[in-house]
Amino acid sequence: MTKPRLLVLAILAGAAVLLLTVLYGKIGPNGKASGAFAEPPAAMAPFKQSQTRAAVPTVALSGAGGALKSLNEYKGRVVLLNLWAPWCGPCVKELPALAALQKVLPAAQFVVVPVDAGRESQAEAQAFLVSHGAGSLKTFVDSNAAVMRAFGAVGLPMTILIDKDGKEIGRAEGAPDWSSPETVAYLRGMVER
Repeated sequence: MTKPRLLVLAILAGAAVLLLTVLYGKIGPNGKASGAFAEPPAAMAPFKQSQTRAAVPTVALSGAGGALKSLNEYKGRVVLLNLWAPWCGPCVKELPALAALQKVLPAAQFVVVPVDAGRESQAEAQAFLVSHGAGSLKTFVDSNAAVMRAFGAVGLPMTILIDKDGKEIGRAEGAPDWSSPETVAYLRGMVER
């Protein structure tokens, strides 16, 4: 072979090695994208991961005394945003499990943010949580359905899992088993990333 052909082959081989190195770094040895989240456990059904991790809508949450809080204020923590209503049976059933989940995961890195979409006052919503074994959670209200519209909620409960950068990991339209050890382990993995 001539020197120019050898040079071209060497360049192509080097490019192939570089390409494989980059792809291996992005895909990883298990065939999954590095940085990709583990598949959620069956106990989390109907939770589905987002295909693309887009930033969640900027929306104001109405808290105690009408004080507004933005989801951006939770950046740096994994957020479990739960839209619920007092007239929604599955919502009410999952509230104690959400409160228990908040207790087992570090509050500095993980927060459950319940939002009452039943148009109650914040004081009424908080009293409802207390009376249903979830008083350790601090609820917000969605009195004008802005949060429901922003997240495209058509039914309740709806829960959106948000990463530390404010991007949606996935959502559940329905009530997953928040108390299962597999669910807790999955969420702990999100927190420890």
